[in-house]
Amino acid sequence: MTRTVTDLEVYRETPEFLAEVNARLPAARIVQLRMGSSAFGVTGCPCYSRHSVISPSAAIPEVTAFDVLILGSGLAGQSLALRLADKLKVALITKRTLEDSASAWAQGGIAAVLDPADSTEAHVADTLTAGAGLCSNKATRFVVENGPRAIRWLIEHGVPFTPDKHSAIGFHLTREGGHGQRRVIHVADATGAAVQATLTQQVRAHSNISIFEQHIAVDLIVGDKIGRPGTGCLGAYVLDIASDEVRTFSAPHTVLATGGTGKVYLYTTNPDTATGDGVAMAWRAGCSVANMEFIQFHPTCLYHPQAKSFLISEAVRGEGGLLRRPDGSRFMPEHDPREELAPRDVVARAIDFEMKKHGLDCVFLDISHKPAEFLEAHFPNILARCAELGIDITRQPIPVVPAAHYSCGGIVTDLHARTDVAGLHAIGESACTGLHGANRLASNSLLECLVFSEAAADDILNNPRPHPGGLPQWDESRVTDADEAIVISHNWDELRRFMWDYVGIVRTNKRLQRAQHRIRLLSREIDEYYSHFRISNDLIELRNLVVTADLIVRSALKRKESRGLHFSRDYPATQAKARDTVIRPPRLKY
Repeated sequence: MTRTVTDLEVYRETPEFLAEVNARLPAARIVQLRMGSSAFGVTGCPCYSRHSVISPSAAIPEVTAFDVLILGSGLAGQSLALRLADKLKVALITKRTLEDSASAWAQGGIAAVLDPADSTEAHVADTLTAGAGLCSNKATRFVVENGPRAIRWLIEHGVPFTPDKHSAIGFHLTREGGHGQRRVIHVADATGAAVQATLTQQVRAHSNISIFEQHIAVDLIVGDKIGRPGTGCLGAYVLDIASDEVRTFSAPHTVLATGGTGKVYLYTTNPDTATGDGVAMAWRAGCSVANMEFIQFHPTCLYHPQAKSFLISEAVRGEGGLLRRPDGSRFMPEHDPREELAPRDVVARAIDFEMKKHGLDCVFLDISHKPAEFLEAHFPNILARCAELGIDITRQPIPVVPAAHYSCGGIVTDLHARTDVAGLHAIGESACTGLHGANRLASNSLLECLVFSEAAADDILNNPRPHPGGLPQWDESRVTDADEAIVISHNWDELRRFMWDYVGIVRTNKRLQRAQHRIRLLSREIDEYYSHFRISNDLIELRNLVVTADLIVRSALKRKESRGLHFSRDYPATQAKARDTVIRPPRLKY
């Protein structure tokens, strides 16, 4: 007898199950994992994977145990680790190095009410306006009200924000699109890098934080799937990329701080690590996701064959940069009364419209009318990078195109950063807190990381859970080494190309349906590959990208309107009542 089940579903040890296992594997004490196409939201054939976990009663190596397991080392993950490490034993897992995250790429800054002339109400209002009616009022107010304290925490930890002796607070505040006030505190044009470097130094120095670089999580360990119903998340299986071994990490508290999903698209401002790992793992573990259709395309990514994913900061437009056609004429006044300071979704669609209308490869962002000294002081990194490519921004406009930048949706969480699964929190871009709505306001993302890392830390410290004890180990005795990796690279490329073509800035039902069809075909192929061969970093990321792409498309098909970042030619109007798009995974049935 066969059955179709959810990805990574583990049959409970019922008499029926044991008989089934004994019939298939008479000599092994194994709990089989289902790695089927249904993991991707697609109905697949009811087959078993050759990947498995060994029964805890078998002879197994020692489990790596911690009080808290944090997956991801951006601002969200590192700030959480520092908030917990004085009291708890923390494991910090990162796919590359601590320094390699989307946070480190953030240029503009962090929005917060710091100036006496600014107000909480004004910041809340700007966020709600940008979010196109879909922001949670409660979550927005929570983040904005706690924002100043989060900035003080960074200052206390030594972040060297740009000073300004004429400012009431002693630091320079800039203004970005969608903000009615100057409220963005920054470190020149490399805020994320400065914050990341400061915290990384302290994380590395803390004796209670164990760092595991070059490690990537394979999947979460959930009690319902290993015969421990009701125990929630108990840790994760993690691939040590260097040794090519899967390790078992045990922890009563696990936190997803894995970042965004940008690499699901062909063109993105995100680093290569942004492969939707947290969203995919949470989905397989039984968590709901929301608003995945709202992918923010940054309007101004540098257009140059030698420039991979280099972002031209929002602050360039905030400080007077003008968007122009190749003939030098401006076009934003024709699209929005806020002109270049309109929210990102408006600017990105305007650029997309101009490029398609006139057959352009790019448009141009011009700030050459500003003094060279001003540009050197405010945008030293942008100036230097452009100069390397032969573009003198003091004299020439910058060629730019939109690129996938930020996922406003993600894993559904509450104000304590809790997910649907006990013992599992999500923070940063992987989470959907309700703050961003249908379009993220510029520089609110790093603020969200800080505020919810504090919320998660408080919740973890105030609600201790028992340690999981012995957990099943990952076993690859029934899989082989892949004979070729071309399947992975081809599928990766195909996925990113059709997502760009069919699920981009402007969408139609027909395009979305075509994308969904291709996702189903890809997921079956990836599932077969996954079932027969040992896992690798590339395979894990591809598998997660396909899950994430499926969730984006499914969410987009559910929304019968245009709102914020989701623009549909089939449904150009905006409905009177704003509703979240929530997708819940199928529940386990035995």
